[in-house]
Amino acid sequence: MTCRRHLLLVFAATHCLSATPVFAADAALQAAIASPDRTPANVARDGARHPYESLTFWGLKPRQTVIEVSPGGGYWTEILAPYAKATGGVYVAGLADLANPKISDGARKGRANFEMRFMDPAKYGTVRFVNFGPVAGPLGAAGSADLVLTARNVHNWTVQPGVADKIFADFFAVLKPGGVLAIEDHRADPKAETDKGADGYLATATVVALAEKAGFKLDASSEINANPKDTKDYPFGVWTLPPTRQTAPSGQPVDPNFDRARYDAIGESDRMTLRFRKPA
Repeated sequence: MTCRRHLLLVFAATHCLSATPVFAADAALQAAIASPDRTPANVARDGARHPYESLTFWGLKPRQTVIEVSPGGGYWTEILAPYAKATGGVYVAGLADLANPKISDGARKGRANFEMRFMDPAKYGTVRFVNFGPVAGPLGAAGSADLVLTARNVHNWTVQPGVADKIFADFFAVLKPGGVLAIEDHRADPKAETDKGADGYLATATVVALAEKAGFKLDASSEINANPKDTKDYPFGVWTLPPTRQTAPSGQPVDPNFDRARYDAIGESDRMTLRFRKPA
């Protein structure tokens, strides 16, 4: 039924003409992505990572509490923290667990450097930090987060038995009913004989099974970050591709004679982009 079929013409016509489009652009998110405060190296990856499309697919909205787990080099932090500042939200980074007696010096130093990098409230607002890991406590109060995001990390947790189960349970506990778990990871060939994550790739079905075991429901999947050029059969796993561009086995010096042309032409990996929801 249209507005014209009502005889309250003035009110109805005004309402129809002024209605906000369902898919209105998020200007605050566009501004965060376009910010000159982002590092050039991260901006250069936007063509492969599709930040606006990915974050809108995952359901990012103003005033949300967003927890990003293992933010790595801060690609998403450079966008999400300013966005939270601008829209009245909260950004939390789940970093190396300082309470774990087995934490390495490298992990401790990496966390300290990350915290220092994002301590400018004029740029990033008040970024919060929480311990994260296989033996860490909760990511926050139960039912306190609107969105949990983790990008290119699940394959690391499947290598050791039980770790992924514990982490997905932590995600489920901290999210509000109806909250979203956003996952991006390197997508394996579904016909692959092994799916341990050792080469950086996981089957989508493996990730879905982990999430469903924790209580999540798959809400949607997207091909935003697909790359059909990725053949997934490289000498150093997914890390042969950009941005890591590995040229020798882990722990060995860079091989200056390694021919990178083929791998650089492929670009970043073929990735699953998944949105799970905690049942309301």
